[in-house]
Amino acid sequence: MRRSPLLPIFLTVFVDVLGLTLVLPLLPFYAEHFGASELVVGVLAASYAVCQLVSGPILGRISDRVGRKPTLLASQTGTFIGFLVIGSASSLWMLFLGRIIDGLTAGNLTIAQAYISDVTRPEDRTKAFGLIGIAFGSGFLLGPAITGELASRFGYGAPAYGAAVLSLLSILLTGTLLPAKPPSPAGAEATNAAAARPASMGRGDAFRRYFDRPLPRRRLLEFFAFSLSFSTLIGGLALFLERRFAFGVKETGYLYAFSGLIGGSIQGGLIGRLAKRYGEERLALIGFASMVVGYGLLGLATTLPMLLALVGVAAFGAAVVRPAVTTLLTKSVGRDEQGAALGVSQSLASISQIVGPIGAGWLIEHRALAAYGLMAASFAAFGVLLGLQKIPVSEPIEL
Repeated sequence: MRRSPLLPIFLTVFVDVLGLTLVLPLLPFYAEHFGASELVVGVLAASYAVCQLVSGPILGRISDRVGRKPTLLASQTGTFIGFLVIGSASSLWMLFLGRIIDGLTAGNLTIAQAYISDVTRPEDRTKAFGLIGIAFGSGFLLGPAITGELASRFGYGAPAYGAAVLSLLSILLTGTLLPAKPPSPAGAEATNAAAARPASMGRGDAFRRYFDRPLPRRRLLEFFAFSLSFSTLIGGLALFLERRFAFGVKETGYLYAFSGLIGGSIQGGLIGRLAKRYGEERLALIGFASMVVGYGLLGLATTLPMLLALVGVAAFGAAVVRPAVTTLLTKSVGRDEQGAALGVSQSLASISQIVGPIGAGWLIEHRALAAYGLMAASFAAFGVLLGLQKIPVSEPIEL
């Protein structure tokens, strides 16, 4: 990757994700420290997503218009400020404030995905999106384990301050390494100025533009199914582990790290070969089915070996679904639409991050631990149903 245009974006995403994973397993325990109930913990997670729902499409369109780099820098700055607020929290409302600030500027992943689409050919895109998976897997491997150590030694604020330092580093990496104008993919034909100019759309127009077309609609629904399933699982996982296995922040961090090890291993070497062998559509279907099994049986786990086996199956599923579905989405629209389309997908992810954690928190508050796992599995099952449908073949779009 030394000369690859993907190296800068990989480094910035990795540092961003590492910062995120320092905070993610911490927040439920941090909120409970200030007296939050299980449902309020879910609402805390949803507060970030509500703000992201507003900002996602806007940032996607801005990145199409003014460029990926300045938009990414603005987004990372908001993340940095949000982590500082969380680190200095002395009451529950400050946790909410930190997540709201971060959510209003939460375009890091969307912009990074749009950048990858800018610099890769369609046939290489699944492997390229796998780099984001490597960043996520590596972040989940290192971040949660570090969180457990920092929180147990220095208190709940320490991981958030650590995340702020990493966020500042990601800003520096973006500012110094990322080209202001993404290079065109090798072998790709240059688009003319008219084709490269983004369409001006409001959020409602953007949704209608893509949902009125069968193929983009199908891809967005698949992404929505994945996001709902994953957000439900993650939104309640720390609370589930605390109640079923008496895990604290340290043990929860190590389980996240185990999941990240599996995801990073798959996306670090296997995802490209799997995509070439099975194709993105079949690979997404396999991944969704794995998530159904892993999440559906999670509520029945009573021993550590069973828990680790189910987390492994589920981690494999999530690791292959995300890059496969993201690639299929970018292939279903024109190059000049990709930023806006990924912004719509981010809006759907935000909706899922509202529904999933609140639903998971409510079920766990009522001690319905098996139902929590089944809820996450049911959303993945919707992805399986979508994958089994016939795909319209009249819309090959890649400008």
